[in-house]
Amino acid sequence: MDIVDTHCHVVSADLDRYPRSPLGGKQSGWVSGRPVTAEGMAERMTEAGVGQAVLVQATTAYGYDNSYVLDSRAQRPGRFLAVGTVDPLRPDAAEHLAAVTGAGGLSGVRLFTSGSTVPTQGEWFAAPETHPFWAKAAELGVPVCLQMRLGPATARLVELLARFPSVRVLLDHLGYPGIAESPGEAGAEVAKLAVHPGLHLKLTHRNLEPLHEAGKEAAAFLDPVLGAFGANRIAWGSNLPAAEQSLPELVALARGVLSGVPEAEQREIFAGTARRLYPGLTG
Repeated sequence: MDIVDTHCHVVSADLDRYPRSPLGGKQSGWVSGRPVTAEGMAERMTEAGVGQAVLVQATTAYGYDNSYVLDSRAQRPGRFLAVGTVDPLRPDAAEHLAAVTGAGGLSGVRLFTSGSTVPTQGEWFAAPETHPFWAKAAELGVPVCLQMRLGPATARLVELLARFPSVRVLLDHLGYPGIAESPGEAGAEVAKLAVHPGLHLKLTHRNLEPLHEAGKEAAAFLDPVLGAFGANRIAWGSNLPAAEQSLPELVALARGVLSGVPEAEQREIFAGTARRLYPGLTG
């Protein structure tokens, strides 16, 4: 099966050329504990049968300095695309977005609004000051990965998607819905967002692990989400090396959880959606 990893991170061992500057001043534990270089990622992809990957900026290593994902993409254009972290609040955010994407090397951008090193969910991603950024992203057709947690900030996301219906937003880790607590309630929470046509979902180990643990109850989440979004708006990502498992294990986890999904829909989740979101990926 054709497999594209839409969410993996690379960290260089060369601290002089690529100095650490984590967003918020705090590195994730995996950055120092189990980093993977671009070379190492390519080797793991070959081992796991992953043809191509989207290198998502390691924000908790490099902040807004996207040099390493850009250089890694340039060195292996047939294997990697680069998604960099940007600041939509900067006064020239729209012009900056146009400069760093396309000929600037980035195939997409990411907004990091919450995570292990930023436990408080920010709502700044939808502030009025960001509207020029979102308008430019829609104009350019640039996919925007949004790392956020569903909950109180969901209302801001809904407002944003209603204001910019043509912008393509890829929700990292499905927004961390509470699958472990209640697959059915979590599935309903995510499924109702499908009314926004530009919203896509990134399915990673953060979701697949609790779905695996849920066993047969996983259908209570997967059925409404797949029914509402369709597989053509869902893309798989490993989250390596933030995920502790090996890449072959992460692929196996995804294939196991999705084993009951029709083959055609699996092909969309594992590659088809990614290739539409990122036309720079070559088939």
